[in-house]
Amino acid sequence: MSTIERPLPAEVFSGLDRVGPVPLYAQVAERLEALIADGTLPSGTRLENEIAMGERFGLSRPTMRRAIQVLVDKGLLVRRRGVGTQVVQGSITRRAELSSLYDDLAQDGRRPTTEVLVYEQLLPSPELTQLLGVEVDHPVLHLRRLRSADGVPIALMENHLIAAPTVGREELEHRGLYEMLRERGSTMRVARQFVTARAATKEEAKLLDVRVGGPILTLERTAYDQSGQIVEIGHTHYRPDRYTIEFTLVAK
Repeated sequence: MSTIERPLPAEVFSGLDRVGPVPLYAQVAERLEALIADGTLPSGTRLENEIAMGERFGLSRPTMRRAIQVLVDKGLLVRRRGVGTQVVQGSITRRAELSSLYDDLAQDGRRPTTEVLVYEQLLPSPELTQLLGVEVDHPVLHLRRLRSADGVPIALMENHLIAAPTVGREELEHRGLYEMLRERGSTMRVARQFVTARAATKEEAKLLDVRVGGPILTLERTAYDQSGQIVEIGHTHYRPDRYTIEFTLVAK
């Protein structure tokens, strides 16, 4: 995915109606959206800063800032600290089913990447012992990973698994956890999960590139294998502007 700063074509804002009823920022946003839609500004492209664009096209900084915010709200652009304003492919919509986020992203044509923050085997706490249904001396694999799509962080994932020593740290950086478990003979058949929302902590805000105290979407999942044994307990925190969970409801 390109991360090159790409100046906008000189003619992109020609013919703007500066006296008509449609606000100038809305016209600017519409032109930028068209460039993203036709591939002129592909995913990963970094835009010039607002001041430079405004000066080059004779537009005020507030106009440029508001136009860009419109596209940020639509999920077409993202502002990232140290990077600037970047084109993305829109938010991820995921059906509420038992699947791996990594696999879902790859199947959707996204470029998933993973940063492993914690990889450790430990003895479970009394609470975790009860939840997993293991003895206090049974080792548990604790994982904490940051998942990104096309270079944009979207999910902070924490998993506790009944020890799977063949699941390697380096492999987790390039593959989905569920795929690895399936290869090792552990297939998730059913899961209970709860979806809630809460305010982001300082650490979560930094990792997910959201504001402290802003909303994050949380999903708690307990997955069981074909024998009914608990395989993992997972807690995942999502950026709400980059992630949507889709439910299908059937009437009784």
